[in-house]
Amino acid sequence: MSSYIIGLDIGTTSAKALMFDYSGRIIAEHEKKYPILYPELNFAEQNPLEIEMATIHVLKTVLKESNITIKQLKGIGISSAMHSLICTTDDGEPLSNSIIWADSRGQSQADQLKRTNPDLFFKTGTPLHSMTPLAKLIWMKELDWQPYKDAKKYVSIKEFIVKRWFNEEVVDYSIAASTGLFDVDKLDWNMEALTEAGITKDNLFSPVPPTYLLKGLKSSIAEEIGLDQQIPFTIGASDGPLANLGVGALEPGDTAITIGTSCAIRQFTAKPLLDKKEEIFTYRFDSKSWITGGASNNGGIVLAWLQSVFSTDGNELSMEDMSQLAASSPPGANNLLFLPYITGERAPVWDSQAKGTFIGLTSTHKKGDLIRAAMEGVILNVYQIGQALDRLGNQHINLFANGGFSHSDIWVSILADIFGKPVHLPESHQSSAWGAAWLALFSLNEVTSLSDIKKVVPMKDTIEPNLNNHLLYKRLYEIFKDVYGQINTTYTSLDNLRRT
Repeated sequence: MSSYIIGLDIGTTSAKALMFDYSGRIIAEHEKKYPILYPELNFAEQNPLEIEMATIHVLKTVLKESNITIKQLKGIGISSAMHSLICTTDDGEPLSNSIIWADSRGQSQADQLKRTNPDLFFKTGTPLHSMTPLAKLIWMKELDWQPYKDAKKYVSIKEFIVKRWFNEEVVDYSIAASTGLFDVDKLDWNMEALTEAGITKDNLFSPVPPTYLLKGLKSSIAEEIGLDQQIPFTIGASDGPLANLGVGALEPGDTAITIGTSCAIRQFTAKPLLDKKEEIFTYRFDSKSWITGGASNNGGIVLAWLQSVFSTDGNELSMEDMSQLAASSPPGANNLLFLPYITGERAPVWDSQAKGTFIGLTSTHKKGDLIRAAMEGVILNVYQIGQALDRLGNQHINLFANGGFSHSDIWVSILADIFGKPVHLPESHQSSAWGAAWLALFSLNEVTSLSDIKKVVPMKDTIEPNLNNHLLYKRLYEIFKDVYGQINTTYTSLDNLRRT
C-alpha cells in the first residue's frame, strides 16, 4: 500500500495544501486565497480566523480529491510566511489582525533602533526594519495600543494555528528568528530585544527545532478536515528555507531564487553571515545550519500592478499576455530602466518609503518595454542582493528558480542572462510545500536525511544564459545599483510635499 505526505503552505495571499508521494510527484493540490487589508496608510493586515479557515479548507479538499485512505497518509509538514504578528489571549483568541511583513507602521521605531541599539542586528541576524515583529511591538508599546496592552501572547500566524489546533505553545527556529527577537547563537529569545519591545519570554512561545512533532489534533478540527486526531504534524519552518529544501538547494554554491508576490534569494550556510552593511539576513534553521539571503517586497506584485494599469473593463491582460509583450521588447527594454520599489523595499536598501521609478521613459516606449523593464528591475534587485552574498563569501554556482514567476519563460531567461548562469527549474513551483513535506518525512524517520531530497526533486528544464545579453546587463546593473541613492532625496522631497 502506497504512502503519502502533505505539505501545508500558509503564504501571504493564500493557503496551499499539496499531497505528494515519496518521489515528489503531486497527487492532489488545492489553494484558497485571502485578502490583504489596508485599513490605514502604511498598514497591511489579514484576518487570522479567515486564514485558519482557509487552511482547514485546503486540507479537507486535498484529502477528498486524493481518494486515499487515512492510513496511507503518514503526516503533514507546515510552511508559513515570516514576520506576521498577532496579539492574542492566553486561550489563543485574536485581539488584533495579523500584521504582516508589508506593514510599515513601525518604520520610525526601526530607524530609532538602528541609532540606539545597532548591535541587535548581529545578535538576531534580522535587519532592523519595519517588517519585523520587533519594530511593530515597539510601535504598539509607544502608542499604548489597546490590543498590545490586553494581550497575553504575541504570535505568528503559524503559532496562532498551532495553539488553536494542538493547544501547544511552540515556534520553530526560523519563524522565531524572523521576529528580530531571537538570539540566533543561543537558540532562545534575546533579552535586549524583549526589553525594547516591552515584553517578556512569558509572552512568547518556546522555540523548537523544525523537526518537532505535533500530535493530538483538536477533535473538532480533525472531524472537519477528515483526519485522525493522532496524525502527526511537523512544525516545519518558514517558507524561505523550505523553498530551498524543496529544490535541493542545500550545499555551498546552491542558490534558490523565489518570486511570488514578493521575492527572495537564499542559501544555506554552516555559519552566520553578518556585516555592518546590513544588506542581508541570517536566520537560524536548525541546530547546525542557517539560511541567509535577502527578501524583496517587489516580485510578482510589480507585474500585478502593471496588469491592473494596462487592463480595462472587459479587456484584462493575462500574465501570459504580459510575458508575450515583454518578449517583444529587446534586452534593456529599449533603454528603459525600472526601479521596482512600488511597495517600499526590504533588501538591499531597507527603506519602507522607497518608490518605484521608470528612468528613460519616452513616447516611443510600448507596453512590452514597460513590462520587460519591470521584469528586469525585479531581477536586477535580486542580483544586487546576490552580490552582497557573494561579497560575504557565498558564491552562486547552481541557480534554482521557484515560485509563480517560473512559469514565465521570458522572466526566467532574464534571470539566467542577468546572473550569467544556467537556471534549474523544478516541475512544480510549490517548492515550499515540497520542502515542508520532505521535512515531515525526515521527522518521521521515513527518509534518512534532508539532503536525500536532491535525489528525488522532480526537475523540468535548465535555462541557459545568453552571454551577450549578460554583458549588456552587467553594464545596466552598474547604473541600477547607484541610481536609487542618487534620487532618494527627490523621493523624500515629494513625501514632504504630500504632507504639507
